[in-house]
Amino acid sequence: MNPCIRIHVNNKYSEISVIFVKFLTRHAIYHAGNIWPHIDTDDMNSENTATVVKHTGSHYMLSKLPEWDLFPAVLKGKIRLKGNTATNPVAVGDVVVYEHASGHPTQENPAIIKSVKERRNYVIRKSANLSRQAHVIAANIDQAFIVATLDFPEVKLPFLDRLLVTCEVYNVHPVIVLNKIDLFRNIYTEQLEAFHRIYEGAGYQIMEVSALKGEGIESLREACADKISLFSGVSGVGKSSLIKAMDPVVDLRIGEISAAHLQGRHTTTFYEMYPLSSGGFIIDTPGIRGFGLVDIAPEEIALYFPEMLRASEGCRFTPCTHTHEPGCAVKDAVEAGGISFERYSSYLGMLEEGKKYR
Repeated sequence: MNPCIRIHVNNKYSEISVIFVKFLTRHAIYHAGNIWPHIDTDDMNSENTATVVKHTGSHYMLSKLPEWDLFPAVLKGKIRLKGNTATNPVAVGDVVVYEHASGHPTQENPAIIKSVKERRNYVIRKSANLSRQAHVIAANIDQAFIVATLDFPEVKLPFLDRLLVTCEVYNVHPVIVLNKIDLFRNIYTEQLEAFHRIYEGAGYQIMEVSALKGEGIESLREACADKISLFSGVSGVGKSSLIKAMDPVVDLRIGEISAAHLQGRHTTTFYEMYPLSSGGFIIDTPGIRGFGLVDIAPEEIALYFPEMLRASEGCRFTPCTHTHEPGCAVKDAVEAGGISFERYSSYLGMLEEGKKYR
């Protein structure tokens, strides 16, 4: 049984699990220091810090944001971040300390990355294959636009929910972008209404857009102004097309849907940041096929479903797994329709996977 902290509230004793205290502490620390860029005071006036804007293998491109003046860099030996087991110790969005003898770094004489500054947040995934290796997608971002489509390719709600949970865990503000809305509004009316019910009911913002028709692009452009924004999702949902519609100057490859599997072909093959003419920076990522959770204990998962967290205040037992306990307010909310069955099913799937790989 998890140890508990006993707190006196309104002349009654309530048991609050240590995992919930950790959840509150993590978010309190984030909101107390949620500023950009996250650079120590001593480095604010230094010339040896820059942001990673492109990562290809062991080679990096850096720039001193908000200036856009790219220069190459390589790692100095092996960099290991405290408590980080990811395969890539340096990710796009990281603020790094570098050294260079003199002049402007070139491909023949690149800068040397010495260390990585503390991250204020990041998005990380675990491979779905047997290696179970973790990979940081991006760091120090203001928001993550999770691009999805109702069909071609069909949205996989468990995948979407894993991305949302990861954003909640690592303090990244997520926004769901429903692309190709011009195709689905009149044909998939019921599915569209259900999608809004599920995710707006959970508390998430949904932006309906069409890269082809230009619908919603101006609102998306305004949302990205003066921010660092991550665009992520499975292949074929139109991430690169959306970015191109927002700013035609950005040079991105745009792929097609594979008719054999109704999935997109990878057109972005590495992680890269781009400046927008209208202000702000966007990070384009390769299409993701699998998304495993990283460093989340099974008993913590429910804390990162906002609708379940709200309902759990009424549970008879604390902690509650929301699976078999009597008097579970979350299960009652699912039966009453206050929490969608689809989201609850995603939670159960994550719970089982978390137990499997403990």
